[in-house]
Amino acid sequence: MTIDAEASSRAGLRAHIIESAARLLREGGAAAVTTRRAADAAGVQPPTIYRLFGDKDGLLDAVAEHVMARHVTGKAAHAHADEDPVEALRSGWHAQIDFGLSNPELIRLMNARHGTSPAIEAGIKVLQARIHSLATAGLLHVSERRALDMIHAAGTGAVQALLETPPEKRDLGLADALLDAVLTRITRPRSAKNKTDSTTSTTVTFATVVPQLPGLSTAERSLMLEWLERSIQTAQQH
Repeated sequence: MTIDAEASSRAGLRAHIIESAARLLREGGAAAVTTRRAADAAGVQPPTIYRLFGDKDGLLDAVAEHVMARHVTGKAAHAHADEDPVEALRSGWHAQIDFGLSNPELIRLMNARHGTSPAIEAGIKVLQARIHSLATAGLLHVSERRALDMIHAAGTGAVQALLETPPEKRDLGLADALLDAVLTRITRPRSAKNKTDSTTSTTVTFATVVPQLPGLSTAERSLMLEWLERSIQTAQQH
């Protein structure tokens, strides 16, 4: 067997084990994903799990990364450049809430690990892109960083609160209400006439094009961004 063929075979076996373990996680939670059960489900010997993943925790990390990566790839594929930025954000929010409620064991597993991963970081980048679209459209009147933190915190909190509530007692309108509250705080209505909101939105929008301004040095662009960020942060305090 050539090196390439061996690597392909190893990758295929690894993917098969991850899929089998993901089914165990969905059906029985993290406690169901033992090395023995994962090996039996995949039709391999337990030493294979240790050889490919190190231990049970390594396998669980690989499962979480795999499921999250598939979800994030789907979200990115559904993003359209010509979509209304507010509706794009709302669509992404609904997809994230639905994913969390459909994968409670995965969410609990990831919360217990308190870490980040390539898939989580990729998901954050998708959200950053949607927030950037709001800024370039002149609709954002807080910094992109503030908007990201608020939306991420609200989404995480919504999923956590709903998962902690028995399914028959869940208020499924909670997530939408939280998003509406956040959007009211971070965006400027297209018909808004408030001068302060308009000035802040203009500042946020201008900050998105500073890196592409011609005739300025890197240091000058950096200084201009520093001034704009300071102005935005001051506006956010009022």
